[in-house]
Amino acid sequence: MKIINSISHMRKQVLLWRQERLSIAMVPTMGFFHDGHLSLMRTAGNKADRVVVSLFVNPAQFGPNEDLNRYPRDLERDAKLAEDTGVSCLFYPDVKDIYPPGFQTWIRVDGLSQGLCGTSRPEHFRGVATIVAKLFIIVRPDMAIFGQKDFQQLQVIRRMVMDLNIPVNIIAHPIVREPDGLALSSRNTYLNMKERESALSLFQALQIAEKMVASGNISVPEIIRAVKKHIQSFSNTKIDYVFLGHPESLRPCREIVGEALLALAVWVGKTRLIDNTLLKQQANQAHQIDKSKGSEI
Repeated sequence: MKIINSISHMRKQVLLWRQERLSIAMVPTMGFFHDGHLSLMRTAGNKADRVVVSLFVNPAQFGPNEDLNRYPRDLERDAKLAEDTGVSCLFYPDVKDIYPPGFQTWIRVDGLSQGLCGTSRPEHFRGVATIVAKLFIIVRPDMAIFGQKDFQQLQVIRRMVMDLNIPVNIIAHPIVREPDGLALSSRNTYLNMKERESALSLFQALQIAEKMVASGNISVPEIIRAVKKHIQSFSNTKIDYVFLGHPESLRPCREIVGEALLALAVWVGKTRLIDNTLLKQQANQAHQIDKSKGSEI
């Protein structure tokens, strides 16, 4: 595995691969790899000839009072894990090269960046869209793999690629979880034992919502109340948001028709965690609703 720090060196390596007509998949990360990251890398390796993993703790997507300085970092450990997973190249550029003095060009995806995480982190997705666009320009991948845990981020990147005609295929990867259901995250390392127990409230709340929909309850207000009640029954939890709405537009809805995104952001102690699931209305429920309106599918 090659470890590349220089943007010019990365571009030269990409050019060599292109001359050999090799396909390239990219996995953008902020490092401190866990099994979720490694699963993305394995998927990339199954789909392309070469895999580039970027490792860049992006200061532009952290707010002034967030955890940029304490975000976990371990380049040696990450390099070993990436190499063992079959990654072709680990690209870790310096901040000064990504954001040189006088930097003032930003990418905003206005609609999809508002609401959900964009409410409490207003500049977050500006930083995400900008760094991902820069990485795509440098690496020129054929495809990029993103986890569905950051669902809003996934939709923002999809929209950016579409709007700017960037020739990269965005591939979504399912959420990877611990055996007890906790979604894998580098920030899980911040949790103490008691907080780790409370963090399970997110996954359990998603399960409650899934059971409600499966039993025929498609009322968004009722589902949200049940989700909030469960999370708030745990100690050290503070809800940032509970969102239930359309997966593509990220606009709220009043009842579930077809498929809806349930997304959560919850503070557990001093750690902000996110999780989500897609709630799917049963086919027989959709038939009954349509029939009650005077027509059948």
